Amino acid sequence: MSDSAVAHDAQLDAVLAHLDADIDAATGRLFELLRMPSISTDSAYAGACKDAADWLARDLSDLGFEASVRPTTGHPMVVAHDPNGTAGPHCLFYGHYDVQPVDPLELWDRDPFDPEVQDGPAGKVIRARGAADDKGQLMTFVEACRAWKAVTGTLPLRLSFLFEGEEESGSPSLVPFLEENAGELRVDLALVCDTGMLGRETPAITTMLRGLMGEEVIITGPDRDLHSGMYGGAAQNPIRVLAQILAGLHDGNGRVTLPGFYDGVTDLPAAVKAQWQALNVDPAAILGAVGLSVPAGEKGYSIIEQVWSRPTLEFNGIAGGYAGEGFKTVLPSKASTKISCRLVGDQDPHAIRAALRAHVEAHLPADCTVDYISHGSGKATVMPIDDPAFEAARGALSDEWPMPAAYVGSGGSIPIVGHFREILGMDSLLIGFGRDDDNLHSPNEKYDLDSFQKGARSWARVIAALARA
Repeated sequence: MSDSAVAHDAQLDAVLAHLDADIDAATGRLFELLRMPSISTDSAYAGACKDAADWLARDLSDLGFEASVRPTTGHPMVVAHDPNGTAGPHCLFYGHYDVQPVDPLELWDRDPFDPEVQDGPAGKVIRARGAADDKGQLMTFVEACRAWKAVTGTLPLRLSFLFEGEEESGSPSLVPFLEENAGELRVDLALVCDTGMLGRETPAITTMLRGLMGEEVIITGPDRDLHSGMYGGAAQNPIRVLAQILAGLHDGNGRVTLPGFYDGVTDLPAAVKAQWQALNVDPAAILGAVGLSVPAGEKGYSIIEQVWSRPTLEFNGIAGGYAGEGFKTVLPSKASTKISCRLVGDQDPHAIRAALRAHVEAHLPADCTVDYISHGSGKATVMPIDDPAFEAARGALSDEWPMPAAYVGSGGSIPIVGHFREILGMDSLLIGFGRDDDNLHSPNEKYDLDSFQKGARSWARVIAALARA
């Protein structure tokens, strides 16, 4: 090992030791941020959102970053740069300081904005709204930077920050802000801490995010609800029409029948498939937690392939007729459904929306009309794991946790990742330390204390590894 490598390792060891010694103070700083009720969806909390942005900007300024709070048409952004950035890769860390509403409040065991360390079934947890999504995750990275600065006076690579305050309310200001500030924010690689672990002891790098297409379909038949005794059998029933249309969207093997739906879907790379198989994920363990037992997706694919790397078309809600207490014998005037498609590979959400509408109209009988409400769309994202930065980060995570880090997919969508690629032309390294039982968006949200502590240690290692890579 070269003298420079030995010195580098010694520095990292000192940074990790500093993080361990500073854990109580780090938790206290996180508690300060958690006490701010920065609920972005409710205008009554706009002041708290501004307070959270100001707090983060001050904290980064105290660490030597040039930080500012930038106004938007909604809640402000926080942008910071290191004026003493070293040569080498330049990374942008993204997080969000806004949180979900706390309703129903009566299901919380304590004030959601009065954080506390509690004993949990698997160890100590930090209990508060935003503890896991995303304030605790965000602060793991800030604490890693704080430790590097405290020990060495600098950072081993160039870093900038972007903290958003509208992620939980659809990010209405984000795209315009990225477009207006593209020259300032475009760097080599984005770092995002808004994901989770694969298992309690297995860190993960999310490299595949499914895209999304949402569509609402409204079938109208008669011009009013009808008495089923007087019109039943003779009048067209929009619920029956809708049921027939929906039933034809899947075959007996769970495949979507829309023409062209699978255009752009590619096979999983052999190396990734082998790694996923080696995880030995038990379908019963995943489905059993929600009272199910048999995977219902496309036959011939494992449960993690069905969730991470295969496209879906799902019905998220159906409405029509009388659904209140008791019984009312009517033929409804309208029936509607909300449909979401999770997309992979190079599937085109606009083409799929057009194919869905064509399917509906091809099966629409006389005396019925259809209306649509679009609910957004976005393509899937696949990260280039052949980029040396990804393998460097995977090695760094594996050094911190008992189990080696895995490349994983995500059944959900993280829009910021697509925006970074489309607007700024950069990929994202998605690393998070959430656990499946963190109660995201639910009462009694928590973040494991070891997720916070080992998350900061992990980022310290990743920063060092990226600098060397």
